[in-house]
Amino acid sequence: MPRIALVTYDPRPEPSKDADLPVLVAALREAGAEAEAVFWDDGDVDWAGYDLAVIRSTWDYSWRAAEFVAWAERCAKVTRLANPAEVVRWNTDKRYIGELAEAGVPVVPTGYLAPGDPADLPRDHEYVVKPTSGAGARYAARYTPEQHDSAVRQLERMHAEGLTAMVQPYMRGIDAGGERALQFFGGRLLHASRKRAVLAPGTAFDATKVAHPGLEPWTPTPAELAVAERALAAVPDAPELLYSRVDLVDGEDGRPRVMELELVEPNLFLFLHPASVQTVVEAVLAAAGR
Repeated sequence: MPRIALVTYDPRPEPSKDADLPVLVAALREAGAEAEAVFWDDGDVDWAGYDLAVIRSTWDYSWRAAEFVAWAERCAKVTRLANPAEVVRWNTDKRYIGELAEAGVPVVPTGYLAPGDPADLPRDHEYVVKPTSGAGARYAARYTPEQHDSAVRQLERMHAEGLTAMVQPYMRGIDAGGERALQFFGGRLLHASRKRAVLAPGTAFDATKVAHPGLEPWTPTPAELAVAERALAAVPDAPELLYSRVDLVDGEDGRPRVMELELVEPNLFLFLHPASVQTVVEAVLAAAGR
């Protein structure tokens, strides 16, 4: 009987927002595994006692990126970690988008402003500012050129906290076509979803945002599948990924571009795709048996 840790975080005092976690724990147990949800930063956990640790909803990691990567590296030394620690290290810093672009993957054009860099912001188009280590639209906002001073204040706040900012043009295709999330598990497409735009005009960067507005099932187009597969093939020196999510939005030419590549703790949206639970369970059990 394999012992499997589904790795999450403790959001106290609020209840966990991971609706899929209890479903996966129950399904794995029903399939014969000894499965449980475990907090990644619980110092009393003996990770060596598990055959597999699957990162699922460690949704506070972006606030504690260095600490989280260090944990992943320690965990991977004593048990099988999915995804692997080297993938976690690479994917926690969104400067990987630049590497995807260099590999020829169509991505949302992205610039980076580290602490100490001048506030070189667009003057002729709407744009988005967000941190290179972030999730759930944390510290993300969209600006027009006329809102330059507000964007500079966001940069100053982020730089004071040691955060590097990424600057992207606001992709207007998202207003019509939404953002599509293609989920892969066990090396093949699991399902896909679409959501509406997250960043409304005038919403402050530090305001609470709805991370997945208007979420609905989606059937990916051949072009979307092709871009997603190119992005995953460009992950450097990566062993086989157990899971991945490729977030796409249309560019000005109407073609899909990668907005983000989620390899650490992507929400699987199993509540929207209940038929996918069995596929996930089978892939997790296979990984635990290696």
